[in-house]
Parts: sequence; structure tokens; C-alpha cells
Amino acid sequence: MTCPPGEHVRLFKKLRRKLDYLAPQQIDLIERAYILAFEAHQGQKRRSGEPYITHPVAAACVLADMQMDAQTIMAALLHDVIEDTSVDKQVIIDRFGMEVAELVDGVSKLTQIEFVSRAEAQAENFRKMVLAMSRDIRVILVKLADRLHNMRTLEGMPSNKQQRIARETLDIFAPIAKRLGMREISVELEELSFAMLYPMRYKILKEAVKRARGDRKKILSLIENTLQEGFAKSDLPSAMIAGREKHLYSIYRKMKHRHVPFNEIMDVYAFRIIVDSIENCYRSLGIVHQLFKPVPERFKDYIAIPKANGYQSLHTTLFGPYGLPIEVQIRTTEMDNMATSGIAAHWLYKTNSNDIRESQLRAEQWVKNLLELQQRTGSSLEFIESVKVDLFPEEVYVFTPKGDIKSLPGGATVIDFAYAVHTDIGNHCISAKIDRQAVPLSSSLVNGQTIEIVTSSTARPNPAWLDFAVTSKARSHIRHFLKSQQHSESIELGKQLLKKALSEHSLQLKKLTEEALKNLLEETKLASMDELYSEIGLGHRLPTVVAQQMVGLTEHSDEPVDEKPLAIQGTEGMLIHFADCCQPLPGDPIVGILDSGKGIRVHRESCQHIAKLRRYPDRCMPLRWAEKTEGNFKTTVQVHVVNERGVLAILALAISDAEADIDDIGVEDQDGGMHCIVTFTMHVKSRTHLARVARQLRQIRQVRKISRKGTA
Repeated sequence: MTCPPGEHVRLFKKLRRKLDYLAPQQIDLIERAYILAFEAHQGQKRRSGEPYITHPVAAACVLADMQMDAQTIMAALLHDVIEDTSVDKQVIIDRFGMEVAELVDGVSKLTQIEFVSRAEAQAENFRKMVLAMSRDIRVILVKLADRLHNMRTLEGMPSNKQQRIARETLDIFAPIAKRLGMREISVELEELSFAMLYPMRYKILKEAVKRARGDRKKILSLIENTLQEGFAKSDLPSAMIAGREKHLYSIYRKMKHRHVPFNEIMDVYAFRIIVDSIENCYRSLGIVHQLFKPVPERFKDYIAIPKANGYQSLHTTLFGPYGLPIEVQIRTTEMDNMATSGIAAHWLYKTNSNDIRESQLRAEQWVKNLLELQQRTGSSLEFIESVKVDLFPEEVYVFTPKGDIKSLPGGATVIDFAYAVHTDIGNHCISAKIDRQAVPLSSSLVNGQTIEIVTSSTARPNPAWLDFAVTSKARSHIRHFLKSQQHSESIELGKQLLKKALSEHSLQLKKLTEEALKNLLEETKLASMDELYSEIGLGHRLPTVVAQQMVGLTEHSDEPVDEKPLAIQGTEGMLIHFADCCQPLPGDPIVGILDSGKGIRVHRESCQHIAKLRRYPDRCMPLRWAEKTEGNFKTTVQVHVVNERGVLAILALAISDAEADIDDIGVEDQDGGMHCIVTFTMHVKSRTHLARVARQLRQIRQVRKISRKGTA
């Protein structure tokens, strides 16, 4: 086969010049893939007016610069033919094999499914890409090359599309490239996106950096000469020393997030030192610390503890001339290759290096984790939001009690650590210790801490954990458990509510025949009785209405029916909520309100807020407390006191002596500070327990009045 004549011969020659690292038969296969792509895209043009074939060729050139294998280059050339032309997957299988076809299919967008929104479509496309990545990591390399060329040629697009594509690139694709260690591609994607999203800020910052470079030349030369002379005098004269350029988006992000001015960022002078071995990395560190004083607590050893993307280097900050900070990175040539090319280094440098192989394994494990996350999340949008959390990690390194290292994103909490150790540890954790000190599960982690998790077989995830869980693994497991728990609880609650509603008609659920149940399900258009119970338990269907539908479907029973109100034990779970307006306690007369989608909200009968709700008797139901209630219940008490020194401590001690747990304390001064109202939010076991607390408080001389929230 020969290439088509004219302009496209020149196009292929541009790619061909980059393929000398491949065998002739592989280049021939790539040429055949090019011809198929050219023929398939014949007549199609990009918005710029160029023939469409220029895009897949440009993407293939990006990958050829990385010296990727022939299958990946072919996939880049063919990556749009399934989506945009009449060529289907089978044609690619027949001509180039299953491996290339799977790569192409993994990159292709979904076109056969209708979506509710653009966001959902994009999220679903990303979900499919992750699935393909899990089969072959090269899919993401093709996608990144595709996105890089699209960003380089975005000018032809309408403004709204430019903004959307640039935002998506900044939110998803640049962080993915960074997560896979592909720094060069990540940086270019960030710079192009920044220029498109904030053109004025980009232009101003670019000019400011250009001016600053001229002002910095003298100091840069002074520092570099000092470093060169220091290494020349040492036994490491072969070390390569070079200044590091700061990228515009990196500067902008630091200015925005750290709230620091441009000059403060540009006053930091950055250098990179490349040596030939790990041993010489540490020896180089000693040399630079002799030349310039190190800044305390600003040293990071990413060689001993690599970043999640495989990045390795020593980082140190020094006091330079005139007190200006110098940031120095020290690493081997191989580590530098990894820092630049990431997982692509495996193909680019054709090495079996442990470091590069380890990086590829890390990348593959990350993709597997994404696949597990995808299977646990309920929707594509939820999945992509969870992935974003993992794509922006400022890592924290902490230890298990056995000394194992766990890497977590910045801001991660104890609950994230528990799930990082094992899902079962997370699901059953009840408390934790950091460096042997008891801490809340919401405590944020700091580098170097040792965390011990205490578990209980009866413990379960708490919905409140979602307020402080950071990692996608923790959040998805918590959500998954809560959804399962809510489903089982809604079935049980719905069954109890239906039994109560049927008792008013002297009916018993167990007396319904299979035929009657079948007719009921047909009438309600539900698949099973469990689904019906769940609908009732969640408040989506009223038990009284369902009970009326059942009248006539079964015979009345002469057996006695349970006419007692539904009993509340306090441990029912997520579908029984205690209203904060009146904070009912065991011993209070109570009433329940069916809250659609949430179950039952329990109020005190005297609560003023339910007066209008009583107008809807189908949603309002009598309740009672079970003979034995379990757990602690929230209540709020206001104590009016004479404002004297130490009175707050006296009140807190009295509450503690009455075995109540204080959650929060508020103080409001009155009468110019002579008196004050102290508000205690606490947990007690019952109304009787609260009365005991009140008796303890009344014995205090300074106490003038005690009132409970929700009491008129």
C-alpha cells in the first residue's frame, strides 16, 4: 500500500521521521493505519478549515515523541474513526488486531446513549474511558495526546466551547497527566487552559514574569555559580545543575490559594541537581547544605517515600543571598525521566528499571482503584466528582502502628486513613489515637503521625462521616453502606407502618393471599413487596392509602390485632429522625410525621411546629416509646445564672456528675454582665435522666432558672 498523494504524503512524512526507533514492519503497519484514517476522514474538515486527518496525525506525533509502541501510534491515528466515520470496530480488528481495536474503542466517546445533560454525557464518557484504562493503561496516553492537540488548536471553536473544553482539561485531564507522572504534558495542558479561561490574567502574568526574569539574572547567576563551584570542589563534579522555570499557571494557583503577591513567589529561586545514583543524591544534599543554610522543616524525602504517581526526588529549601529562599530538587537521571514522562518512561527509555516499573504498577493500581470506585458509585456524576478529589492530592504520609506508610491527599482525616487501611476497618471504626493520644475521627492528618484505629464488630458508618471524609475510597464506601442500610431499614419500617395501617381495618398482612399480593403489586406497579415496603418506609407512599387499597383483597380476621402505636426504640437507624425543634426524649408523649424520602420525623406531642402538619392526618401518626430504649438522645437546656467567676466549670461538672455528655456550650450575657444564660447541648438517656441533670443544677447557688428547648 502507498500513501495518498499531495499534502497528506507530507503529513505522514512528518510522523515517519519520528518513528526511527521502531522496526520497519511496525512502521509499515502504522502507514496502513494512516491510510485507513485518511480514507475514513476524507472530506471532513476541522473548524480551522484544515483537513481532519491533521488532528489524528498530530496526536500520533505527540506519542511518537514519547517513543510509544506501534499499537499506541496506530490507535492515535484511528482514535476518531469509530465515532466520526462509517468504519466500525470489526474493520479495525480485521486489519490491525484486537489490541489496537480495544485501544481505539476505549478512547471513542459514547454516541448511542441519550443523556439528561451535557455534564452527565461527559461523566459517562469518562466512566467508559476508565473502564478501558483498566484493561490497557495506554488508552489514557492516547486520550491525553488527543486532548493536547485539541487544546493547541482551540482557537477555531466558538467561545462557549473553548471555555468548556479548557475547564474540563484543567479539572480532569491535566490532573490525570500529573497523577500519572507526565509532567510535561500536564504543564502544557494547564498553561493552554489558563490562557483560554483567563486570557487577561494570563497576559498580565506573562509580561510580569518576563520583566522579573531580567531583574533576577544577577542573583540567579550568583546562586548557580556558588553551586557549581561547591560541586567542582567536591567528589561529585559530574552533577548537572540548572535553574527551574516557574510556569504561569503554577504561579497563578499559588497566588490565588496562598493569598500571596506575585513578588513573593518570584523571590523564590529554584534549581534542580541531577546526579548518577541515589547515594549521590544524599551526598549532594550535604554539599548544598554546606553552601547555604537549610530552612528548618522544609526538607522532604520523596526518594525514600515516593509520591503516589511514582515521583522521586529530595526537596530542600535554603537561605540564599540576601536572605532569599532557594528551592532545590536533587534526583538521579532516571528519576528525572520519571518526573518528566511518568508512565510513558516505560516505553520512552526502554528500561526495566525498578523505579520505572514501580511507577507503572502504581499507575495500574490507581486505575484499578478507579474501577472499584466506579462500581460503587450510584451515578456517573457522583463518580467523576469522587475522581476529582483524588486528582488533586497534596500528599500526607502517615504510619500504621506496625510502621507501614500510607499516602493520603492533603486534608485527609482519620476516617480516610481507616478506609485506606481496609474497608472493614473503616466500616467498623469507633475511635482513634494519633501518636497515642485519643482524637476524634474528624481530625486532619499531618505528615509523620502514627494512627491507631479502634474498631467494634457492632459499629457502622455514620452519615456525619461524609462531612469530613476526603478520599473517594472513604466517601464511596460510606455512601454504599448507608444506601444498603437505608434500603434494609426502609423495608422493615415500611412493613411495620403497613401492619399498623391495616390494623385500623381489622386486617392482618399475613392473611393476604398470594393472589391478593400479586393484584396489589400490579395496582401499585411495583416488582415486589420489599419494594412496596421500602416506598412506604421512605415516605414515598402513605401506609393508610396502601391499606385502603388492600381492603377487599382479603377477608377480615377475627383474630385480635395490635392497636398500639408504633414503638420507637432509638436504634432504628437512618429512617427515624428526632426533630431538632422539640428534641423528644424517651418518656415524652410523641407523634410521628412521614417525611417523603426520609422516613419518620419524631416530634413531642406538644411541639408547636406540628400544629399545621396535623391537618394532614395521613402523614401524621401516633407513636410510643418502647419499654426499653437504647442510646443517648440530644437535648438543649438553658441555665440562667448569676455571672460569677468559675460558674461555667461548676455547671459543667454538675452535668458530668449526672452522667450526661456535653456536646456544645453557648454563653449570652444579660444585665450588663451581672447575669448570663448558659446553653448546654447534651446527650441524655431519657426524660428521667434529664430530670436528674436538672436536680443537680438546681443545687448550685448561682442557678436561677432552668428551661428545656421546645418547652413553651
